[in-house]
Amino acid sequence: MKNLKINIQPLSHFYNMPLYESGESAIRGQENVVKLSANENMNGPCDEVLNQFAYYSKKTFEYPDSNHFALRHKIGEVHNIDPNRIICGAGSDEIIQLLCRCFCEQNDEVIYTEHGFLMYKLSALATGAKPVEVKENNRTASIENICTAITAQTKIIFLANPNNPTGTMISEDEIEKLLSKIPSNILLVLDGAYSEYVDSFDGGISLANKFGNLFVTRTFSKIYALGGLRVGWGYGSRDIIDVLNSVRSPFNVSSVGLKMAELSIADVKFVSHQREFNRVNREELRNKLLGLGLKIDQSFANFLLLRLLSEEQANTIDSFLKKKGFILRKVGSYGLPKCLRLSIGNTEVCEKLYLALAEYFDQNDRV
Repeated sequence: MKNLKINIQPLSHFYNMPLYESGESAIRGQENVVKLSANENMNGPCDEVLNQFAYYSKKTFEYPDSNHFALRHKIGEVHNIDPNRIICGAGSDEIIQLLCRCFCEQNDEVIYTEHGFLMYKLSALATGAKPVEVKENNRTASIENICTAITAQTKIIFLANPNNPTGTMISEDEIEKLLSKIPSNILLVLDGAYSEYVDSFDGGISLANKFGNLFVTRTFSKIYALGGLRVGWGYGSRDIIDVLNSVRSPFNVSSVGLKMAELSIADVKFVSHQREFNRVNREELRNKLLGLGLKIDQSFANFLLLRLLSEEQANTIDSFLKKKGFILRKVGSYGLPKCLRLSIGNTEVCEKLYLALAEYFDQNDRV
């Protein structure tokens, strides 16, 4: 059927709007592949989720609680924060989009670091705002560069900590330094999607209790292994929360998602076990790969960024690993065409991946 001709035009800022490029999830002609392209926790969710999922899935005929009462209060209890200053969303992606939608308009500027999460740029563009890319220092956010980029049009600064896809992070002192330098009418959004992977780190929650222009986002997609259910949350000033709630869809998070997230965050031992499990496998794999001559920054998340000699070599290694059944993430869209990002799997997966890369470098020039 031919496309119908229409005269309906989108808003001007939607022309040539780029698409988000997600990591690959399948290899044509191959089964039993190992997907290491999306930073998922392949260990799966906590036992309570596994035990109760079937029961709560029978209740899908019911609308979810539009107020997210039980989940907000459980988050508040675990983190010792005011549940009335919490908003829940369909992943933290939705909350990022809501922040841009509510606080930006055409000709406003949104700052993000050069290798930051792609949704910052796309969410800004969707409101007609101008995304402003700021240089990093050795793939790590620079407070000085961010401050230099601020203008009278700046409305939001997005900062992932730890950052995706680099795995690097800055200290809480540096974040507080940034907050002390930026005007109070600029919103700093700290994306803490990977903050649970960092020991003794609250992802900026304590600072959000001191600075009214700081907003923190979190997700259940990573360490909690609920990526398929799409649940995230944000914490900040009650005034900001009220605005976001007035705009979001009333039933934006499914009833099953809300309940599984509530069960997940209550299991604090699960989080600590997964954090340590990830740390051990990440460091062992990184040390082995460094022994092959690969260049890899210290990562504070559940992935590693491999820095290679050229884009051609990155593509060649990617193709080689696909033949071995491994799917990694190309990150050219993040301004890193010479790099590949790989999620940390279980011990067996990490060993098999190392052996595959060792085989490649036995047959080819090293980096």
